Amino acid sequence: MIATVQHLSRPLLRLGLIPQIAIGIVCGILLASVSPEAAQSVSLLGQLFISALKAVAPILVFVLVAAAIAGHRQGQPTHIRSVLMLYVIGTLTAALVAVVASFVFPTTLALDVPEVSGNPPGGIVEILRNLLLSAVTNPVSALMEGNFIAILVWAIGLGIMLRQAEESTRTMLSDLSDAVSNIVRIVIRFAPLGIFGLVAATLAESGMGALLDYGHLLMVIVGCMLFVALVTNPLIVYWQTRRNPYPLVFTCLRGSAITAFFTRSSAANIPVNLELCKRLKLHADTYAISIPLGATINMSGAAITISVITLAAAHTLGIGVDFPTALLLCIVSALAACGVSGVAGGSLLLIPMAASLFGISTDVAMQVVAIGFVISVVQDATETALNSSTDVLFTAAACQNDERRQA
Repeated sequence: MIATVQHLSRPLLRLGLIPQIAIGIVCGILLASVSPEAAQSVSLLGQLFISALKAVAPILVFVLVAAAIAGHRQGQPTHIRSVLMLYVIGTLTAALVAVVASFVFPTTLALDVPEVSGNPPGGIVEILRNLLLSAVTNPVSALMEGNFIAILVWAIGLGIMLRQAEESTRTMLSDLSDAVSNIVRIVIRFAPLGIFGLVAATLAESGMGALLDYGHLLMVIVGCMLFVALVTNPLIVYWQTRRNPYPLVFTCLRGSAITAFFTRSSAANIPVNLELCKRLKLHADTYAISIPLGATINMSGAAITISVITLAAAHTLGIGVDFPTALLLCIVSALAACGVSGVAGGSLLLIPMAASLFGISTDVAMQVVAIGFVISVVQDATETALNSSTDVLFTAAACQNDERRQA
């Protein structure tokens, strides 16, 4: 029996990871359509996959960043400054795209939904304050809670201190980094099964009926994200590399966006992105830092969500919005998106802060947030896919641009 199963599964195992994931998605959709009860029962596969990724990501980032900095030698090139510049440009551009789309395709909401609980931040200052406080969290607590800002700060500090350590110490740290990376590769090999469970469970629980009432809003949000992924991001990459950007864009979408869409977690997708950067043969000292940092501050999708839903609320209430105020919303959305990982509830709970620019009360804004949670099955998944794949895309673009200049 076991030999028969192995014989039948051998052609499937020979396929690449992406085709296996595609098969998992199709099987999950079919199972949810045929038997929702059975689809619910396989949700454990998805939960195990996400839990494994979230569990290994903090220690992977800590060890990888510390090892990269400890092993770095004076004169070796890094591209972090270029990557950070692209993160800022990309997030601001995404917010601008969302504002323009909201003017071209205005959305009206039915604000009769029940209010949701939550404590939205009071403003940008509070967000930045929380971000700074999270950077000095106890390192053990940071690893346990997945606080990647603190993990990065401690890993960078430890790496700098170990640059003068004995060669044997740095070698041990490098070996530890390789060992954790190998564990991550094993976890990623189970992605097809994990995504099969996630797709089946999500469709069985939510279906698509709940999304139809807010189809226009969802189409504007997803349309903006697709436009950024397929138009503005490639333009930014072309500006950097002076070559056809789409092979790199589609590689990043296949290798990062698919898993991010179904895990709906930038943190869980960090190991996937690091593995993709390695396959792309990018500069290890750069992506070891830029990928976990991007998972925290590079939030193009969040900037789109905040801008579109806030302007939809303003349009519903008949509040006139001039373009200068909308540009201010772009800046606020981009800054807020950078600190979104430090706010419980993600980008949706930042909407009341942005809505306050137009004098919208918190009570009304929180009703708008409730609508956001209704469409979050698709909105949050698409947002995470854009955020995560852009981390790899901009890291690759910065590395290629700096290498082109040095050639």
